[in-house]
Amino acid sequence: MAAFAALLRTNRNYRYTWMGQVVSEIGDHFNTIAVFSLILAQTNSGLAVAGVMLSRAIPMLLAGPLAGVSLDRFDRRQIMIWSDMVRAVLAALFVLGVPAGRGWIIYVLSACTMAASPFFTSGRASILPAIATKDELHTANSMTQTTQWTTTAVGAFLGGFSATTMGYEVAFFVNSLSFLFSALCIGKLRVPGGAFVARRNSLDETKVVKPWHEYKEGLQYMRSIPLLAGLGFVSVGWASGGGAAQILFPLFGERVFHRGPIGIGELWGSAGIGLVAGGIFAHWLMPRLSFPQYKKVIALAYIFHGASYVCFALAEPYWLALLMIGLSRASVAVSSVMNFTQILRIVDDSFRGRVFATLETLTWGVMMLSMTAAGLASDHVNTRWIGVASGALSSCTAFFWYWGDVTGRLPEPRAVRHEVPGEEIEVHGDPNV
Repeated sequence: MAAFAALLRTNRNYRYTWMGQVVSEIGDHFNTIAVFSLILAQTNSGLAVAGVMLSRAIPMLLAGPLAGVSLDRFDRRQIMIWSDMVRAVLAALFVLGVPAGRGWIIYVLSACTMAASPFFTSGRASILPAIATKDELHTANSMTQTTQWTTTAVGAFLGGFSATTMGYEVAFFVNSLSFLFSALCIGKLRVPGGAFVARRNSLDETKVVKPWHEYKEGLQYMRSIPLLAGLGFVSVGWASGGGAAQILFPLFGERVFHRGPIGIGELWGSAGIGLVAGGIFAHWLMPRLSFPQYKKVIALAYIFHGASYVCFALAEPYWLALLMIGLSRASVAVSSVMNFTQILRIVDDSFRGRVFATLETLTWGVMMLSMTAAGLASDHVNTRWIGVASGALSSCTAFFWYWGDVTGRLPEPRAVRHEVPGEEIEVHGDPNV
């Protein structure tokens, strides 16, 4: 925690980024809890919840490649600001979907909001090495992800309370204001040269006209680094069960434990607490691991995540379910922080936007299929058994990762040199370097 406090105290750019993240992500969860609760109140259908998730996933899947190319071609900070401004307007318009019979508005606005999201989320990941030094990078990554999970806990609890006591309109209004605050914070970022543009070779006329050439180049780059390709595969493996898990939070809160919006918020909140604990542990652990040890920890984390989620799905006492979902998410946090730090260290600045956008696109694409299956099953199959299947699928990721490790398919990446505004950073695949 001392390292986190020191980073906020000494790094102005990261401090502004962090402030915007805290406010906007808490606002996001006001929206999430309100939307899920509203849809269930209007339809009482798990398939309708799946529809909301799909309306979010499909646009993100389609927008991801464009976001990646744009972030590697233009000023990343400006793209992030415009993403926030667009989402602020869309978030305010959600109030139009509150009256009964207007559920279609929720679907449309959810789709538009998520189409704008990868321009910000992948952008924030891409600029991290530009606003943090080599020595700060792991701490900055750990803090960014831990903050994201803290806001999940806080935003979920507050969002559930707000939707129950003050109505859906308040939750949507808070979400809109949070995006405006985030845009203001991102506007405060400054680097030498004044722009967050990736250093890369000039584009020829063909690539300017056909961005697909650039995106294809990014895919080839990812395939050229076995660890990076492996991380893409485990993201897909986790998402095969993780998509269903997104739908199950509201279903367990409403159907299994019969606690309404507050129950949904408590489940999300407990998941957030687990994520925070796992993120802090991963921040402490990773610098102490060799590269081979890192790979073994990742396999164990996925196994423990899946097993804990199965226990959550079968738990009868409410307190035990909250505990198990917390433990499951703690394991997810350990793998996420460690994998994300590796990506930041091995990916060249000129490809960073496309790499992060591609990973996000792959994850959401598989989650979309998982959500569809869970949504279709939710009105016919016991919710608990869907949860068991979700946990089992997520655990399978560990076996593929372990197989890649023992067969030598995940070698330590070679050191690459990153050039960022204001300084030159040498990046290594080994977390001990």
